Amino acid sequence: MQFGAMNFPIIPLHKEIDAFARLGFDYLELAMDPPMAQYDVLFSAKTSIKQQLLQCGLGLVCHLPTFVSTADLTESIRQASVDEMLKSLDLAAELGALKVVMHPSMVSGMGGFVVDTVKTYAFDFLSKMVNAADELNLPICLENMFPRNLLGVEPADMDEILRNFPSLKLTLDTGHANINDHGGHRMNELVERFGKHIGHLHFSDNNGLSDQHLPIGQGNINFSDLVHRLKVIGYNDTLTLEVFDTDRQALVDSREQIKMMFANARN
Repeated sequence: MQFGAMNFPIIPLHKEIDAFARLGFDYLELAMDPPMAQYDVLFSAKTSIKQQLLQCGLGLVCHLPTFVSTADLTESIRQASVDEMLKSLDLAAELGALKVVMHPSMVSGMGGFVVDTVKTYAFDFLSKMVNAADELNLPICLENMFPRNLLGVEPADMDEILRNFPSLKLTLDTGHANINDHGGHRMNELVERFGKHIGHLHFSDNNGLSDQHLPIGQGNINFSDLVHRLKVIGYNDTLTLEVFDTDRQALVDSREQIKMMFANARN
């Protein structure tokens, strides 16, 4: 298992790379978001980023931009968002990313009244991204989202997406899956139905009400059970701790807890 951590895009990237290397992580998950890690900023520094990662012995997973609107009802906004995503995908390949993580399109604004229209735009966007990623030989791991996203939330959503785009992998995000998931049924079904499609993990804890990105053990997610299920399906790839705490020791403590759970889980 490889363990990674995600940069906070407010902090200059070179400082984040140094910090995660000192904390003993295997790779950086690069959140390609403004102000310090948006495409234009990263492109101008791509050579130094690659050199620093190499010197620090860190691998790279890229998280494509989060704060875009790839299925927006306004065409100019939608197109600008899709363009930003495609440029970021190309840059991820140039930086030598092992894989990229991507959010499904979100239903926002008046889109809630015309969900079918938004879904058409969302699938058109996915088609463009999958085609581009296939040409780059760069796997896309699509992330399950929280309920307010309306698309890419439930197992049935992911089933439809993966049937239409079989080259996609799934990023299982524990924080997203846990929101309004009474009894852990959504989380368990995602693992059971799509185990062979899981290509990446995001681990963080929460109280089931919002995406709090808490350290492991500070919310109500049953990580021991989840790790057992992942061990049964033979998952042994990348796992990013999305623990957003000002005390970075919380990242290390969470990583060590999860390592111990995997070591002790029976498959």
